[in-house]
Amino acid sequence: MDIASSLAIVTLAALIHASFQLSISVLTLLSGHAIGAKHSQARIMRLTFGFVSGAGVMTLLALSFISLIFLRVFGRDAPELIWAIACGLLIGVGLAVWIFYYRHEKGTSLWIPRSFARHLSDRSKATKSAAEAFSLGLTSVISEILFIGAPMIISALVLIQLPGYWQLVGIAIYTIISLFTLFSVWVLIGSGHKLSSIQKWREDNKGFLQFAAGGALAVLGFFVYVYEITSTASGALLL
Repeated sequence: MDIASSLAIVTLAALIHASFQLSISVLTLLSGHAIGAKHSQARIMRLTFGFVSGAGVMTLLALSFISLIFLRVFGRDAPELIWAIACGLLIGVGLAVWIFYYRHEKGTSLWIPRSFARHLSDRSKATKSAAEAFSLGLTSVISEILFIGAPMIISALVLIQLPGYWQLVGIAIYTIISLFTLFSVWVLIGSGHKLSSIQKWREDNKGFLQFAAGGALAVLGFFVYVYEITSTASGALLL
């Protein structure tokens, strides 16, 4: 797989990651509690920026860790079986997103263990400093690993094939793009947009976001399977 194709796959995987909503839900919760507590706009921006930074750092660390494990175990060329499993995981998670990513109730409640949801909600209420917000950002990424793990795994498999410099570039691209929606919400909050209008937009468009994320996962899984496995098998037969 050439560098351009590899980075394109990483970019699509990062866009899928960015479409998931748990970190955004926690960010809006954190902002709402801070606004309700009559904090200054500067303090609200520090808290929310700390959260976004924490989510970015955990994303970078998680992708780097997965890539390192794969590199240690498989070297620069993972077996086709691993690629097939990763593609199947992408498609399976895509179907899961279609079926039950959002709970079947009004609002934007997500399907995550209720203990995680309760912990995140309690921590967002109790967060008073940028350091605590940073820690909350770390936790929010871990809590959604069930869904974001699949695009991270396929990105890691792609990245280990690249030269060292391009691996770093790919990790940076994934991290930055995955933060796109979080950063956008942070900018909206900073520019004075009401949280109610942001939440209303999320509620009005949750069906589209759910369909787009699930469909993109399935398409990415199918594309990588065809590109990495089917084409390799066809080449071997021709030889």
